[in-house]
Amino acid sequence: MSPVHSQPAPRFRMRRRRVSTTAVRLFPECPDAISPVEVVRDPAPTTDQRGSNSNRATADCPLPSFSSATPTESGPATSHGNQNREAGPIRIAAAAPNERTHALFHGRAAARLVGIARLAASSPPAETRRKSEERPEYFVLPVKSILNRCDSKRVPFEWTINPYRGCEFGCKYCYARYTHEYMEIDGGEFEKKIFVKKDAGALLAGEISRKYSYASKASGCTQAEHIAIGTATDPYQPAEQEYGVTRACLEELAKREGLSVSIITKSNQIVHDIDVLKRIAEKSDLAIDITITTLRPRLARLLEPRAPRPDLRLAAVKQLREAGLAVGVSACPLIPGITDREGELEAVAEAAREAGAQWFFSFALFLMPSSAKQFLPFVREKFPRLAKQYEDWYRKNGYAPEEYRRKASERVARIREKYGFRARLWVEKKHTTPCAQLRLGWDVAAVAQQVERMEACGKE
Repeated sequence: MSPVHSQPAPRFRMRRRRVSTTAVRLFPECPDAISPVEVVRDPAPTTDQRGSNSNRATADCPLPSFSSATPTESGPATSHGNQNREAGPIRIAAAAPNERTHALFHGRAAARLVGIARLAASSPPAETRRKSEERPEYFVLPVKSILNRCDSKRVPFEWTINPYRGCEFGCKYCYARYTHEYMEIDGGEFEKKIFVKKDAGALLAGEISRKYSYASKASGCTQAEHIAIGTATDPYQPAEQEYGVTRACLEELAKREGLSVSIITKSNQIVHDIDVLKRIAEKSDLAIDITITTLRPRLARLLEPRAPRPDLRLAAVKQLREAGLAVGVSACPLIPGITDREGELEAVAEAAREAGAQWFFSFALFLMPSSAKQFLPFVREKFPRLAKQYEDWYRKNGYAPEEYRRKASERVARIREKYGFRARLWVEKKHTTPCAQLRLGWDVAAVAQQVERMEACGKE
């Protein structure tokens, strides 16, 4: 467990203003659970960091187009559906309490674990100051790697850093739940079992030196490889206040120059690290994405139970921009029938522009099987009029229909043009490193001199 100290939460107060909404055009309107309520435009300090009245322990996710680098943090990758049955720890913790004893004595959990599942099964509890019975379980995960290669062509980065596994924010739509399945833990436990990666800062220091390239092939060897932080967990979830793993990683990145780095989060806690973020930005390319899916506080609390309120995130955008950092807003995912009403996405963009955001992007909801398992029952309960449409769209396919995605993309393009946002860029590149190529020709004179020296040594 990283010993890096984390700072106390900032204080904010809230100012609200009503905006009207009209019927959605891209998906059937559903007024079942949430009615239009006030939104925040000019946020200021308040006392609650999470801005929540909910004490439920739940999880968060980044963009659907962002995937974690590798299924394992150490050892060979193994499919969660076809685990190698070698000798090792037995995973029974994910079962319900009354099932664990039965599984233990009747051999129903006899599958032996390997790789990240083996590490997770033997991870000791992490000490915590939190006393609430509804808090997540924290574990210390002794990983061998923190900088993970991402080989997917669908994402604009080569490396990922995820300081934690699991996320307490509990976003109902979270696509990253599948990462728990690699540890043989049900995706529904994503927000209840949080794994703190041990010695992340020290690991990163060595891995940057060994793995990282300042001349990526994707850029034609003109830009450094990109590191995305927070692709499968929120790096500023409440655990960061205790364990400081994200801060430890940033401190290591601040020692280097010429890097390309981005961070994505739903938490205003990121402003605690403005000092180290500025040090990184002075020597490397740094871009920060703050995710805001809706300005409606009640809807945000329903969809993202333990994430900070939208106005607190907008306040973070403003504070980061005032510190001279490059910041944009992600409105991902755009949730059909729920956050895509006419004018709602536009309201998020307008508020982002007022807060100083430099870019804006949004993609339609993507549901992996582990996410659909959690999200579709949620829709049936809270938005019953949308249930059949969601079943038709997402029962067999993780993506919304192509026509919906096309219309959503066109809508985002119009929003960018209206509010003067740049296209989705990590940052304007200032720190470039030319690609050093091997010489293709022989230096005949130098070779001749070397041969002469070798011959002389042989004669002696």
